[in-house]
Amino acid sequence: MSAEPKRAKPGEFLFVGLFFAISAFLLTQIGDQAKFSAKGKLFAQPAFWPGVGVIGMVLFTGLHLLTHMRQQTKDGTGAEIVVWLRAFEFVGWFMVYVVLVPRLGYLPSTVLFTFLLALRMGYRSPAMLGWAATSGVAIVVIFKTLLGVKIPGGALYEYLPDGLRNFMILNF
Repeated sequence: MSAEPKRAKPGEFLFVGLFFAISAFLLTQIGDQAKFSAKGKLFAQPAFWPGVGVIGMVLFTGLHLLTHMRQQTKDGTGAEIVVWLRAFEFVGWFMVYVVLVPRLGYLPSTVLFTFLLALRMGYRSPAMLGWAATSGVAIVVIFKTLLGVKIPGGALYEYLPDGLRNFMILNF
């Protein structure tokens, strides 16, 4: 074994620091969110198990943070953070989908969304794009028909003939 401490991965210190800060904030809020009552056993108190969980988060994340303070960090933290931030692109995709559903309707929005996400992920073959669109149709059928999830019809459906419009609003 070498005497040199293990080198931390890029971005690991930042992640642990953020997690510790969030855990500490949750610990400060536990008294307002869950209460101890005068009656009942300790383990049955509403605040006991959430308190145990949050205290554990603070304790173990704090210990993890202390070990990272002693380690040397590898270069590349900035690049690691950029990778993390790239995940927010998909939050944007989802927000566009949420905006489109009331306008286009659930079926067209879902098929378009799955098709465009397949393109975004690098799929270019007609077969894969067809499977993406088919999965969009399957999602709509499962949620609207089989599970009975109530999703309002899109404004686009208003331009359809009466019988087709009612069918699309009720089923897709």
